[in-house]
Formats: sequence, C-alpha cells, structure tokens
Amino acid sequence: MSQPALLRGGGWQPLLWLALLLAAALGLAELEGLFRLIEPDSRTVIYGRAAFIDLLGSHVLLVALAAGVSSLVGVGAAIMVTRRWGADFLPLVSQLASIGQTIPPVAVLALAVPALGFGSGPTLFALMLYGLLPILRNSLAGLRGIDPAVLEAARGMGMAPLQVLWQVELPLALTVILAGIRTSVTINIATAAIGSTIGARTLGDPVISGLVIGNTAFILQGAILIGLLAVAVDSLFEQLQRRAPGA
Repeated sequence: MSQPALLRGGGWQPLLWLALLLAAALGLAELEGLFRLIEPDSRTVIYGRAAFIDLLGSHVLLVALAAGVSSLVGVGAAIMVTRRWGADFLPLVSQLASIGQTIPPVAVLALAVPALGFGSGPTLFALMLYGLLPILRNSLAGLRGIDPAVLEAARGMGMAPLQVLWQVELPLALTVILAGIRTSVTINIATAAIGSTIGARTLGDPVISGLVIGNTAFILQGAILIGLLAVAVDSLFEQLQRRAPGA
C-alpha cells in the first residue's frame, strides 16, 4: 500500500495517539503550573511516587499479558466447540465465560488475594476473567458465520481439517475475532487501574492516591494517561481490522 493510500485510510492515527501518550507520560511532570491551578492549596500537585512512564509500562504489560492469555483461551475454546467432537461443550463454555464478566473485578480481586497475594497476580487473574467473554463470543460468531459452501469447497479441494481451519476459517473470521479482542483490551485498560488498590503498579496509582488524599490533580493525571492509552490501542485495533483478510 502506498504512503498516500495509507494516510487516507487513517493509518497515521495510531502513531499520533501513541506519540501523544508518550509525550504525556514524559511531560506531565513539567506541567506543575497548570495543575497548580486545579489544586492551589495542595503542597504537591504532581504525582511523584513513581515515574509516569514506569507506571505506563507496567500497566501495558499487565493488560497485554491478560489479553494474550484470554485470546488463546477464548479463540481456542471457540475452535473446540465449533468442531463436531466439541459441540456438546458449547453451553458450558459460554456459561463459564459469562461468569467472569458478571462478577465485579473488585470482587475477583478480593477473592484472589488470599490465594495469590497482593500485587500483579490477582490483577492479572481478574483481567483474564473479565476480558474472556468478548473474545469468546466474537470468535464463536466469526467461526459460525462462515458460509458452509466455502468450507465444503475447501474440503472438496482436498484440504485436511487443520488446513481448513488455518487457511480458510481463521482468516475469514479474523475481523470479527479482532473486534472481540479490541473490546476486551479496551475494557481492561480501564479495569487494570483497580489493581492499584492491592499493590499492583498501574496508571491507577495516581488515581487511587488522589482519591485517598483528595487531590484532583493526581486523579486527572492518571485519567489522562489511561484515556490516551485506551484511545491509542483502540485506534491501533481499528487499523488492524481494516487490513485483516476478509475485511
């Protein structure tokens, strides 16, 4: 694809949002005068317990790990229950995935802390459960929405079942699957901030600290970074969907 075509397709947008995110992570500390207008009576208006760029890295790592595991489990489960030998497990798989999203993340954290301790472990577990359902549902919709005539044609060409899966089914369902992963990741970018309540290093640190001490500037700093990260990642997935096979 030529550069002008890429630009017309909005391929520059993820780069713009990523640049804004990095600029904010590195430059918020330089805007003390601006945040002083919001909190004129506070001694400190810039969150300083950890560098914003470090919190951003920890936040992204948590969300990425959770998304990777949820994607493997969700897509794998969808593949299993759309095979003849696994169709009987469809209701069970759907119900188990639904449980992960009906339980509030705070409750999952509270239940996981006794077993996994404080820090990133319970947060990662909660994110995996909370992000599983959108991926599973979209994977099922994508795989079950393929025209049976296309699958029959692939089998008629002598393709083995695995070849049909990898060369026909997954490419045709990829756009819908990516939409589920996009939803899951975007939700978890915000949800991950709750992990700061149990010691995980996330962009929720300044938000929680601001709520505890009543510092609106801290809250705003965390919210700005979380919002920019969510928009940047959502924009990136939008471009991936546009360029996926079958889009």
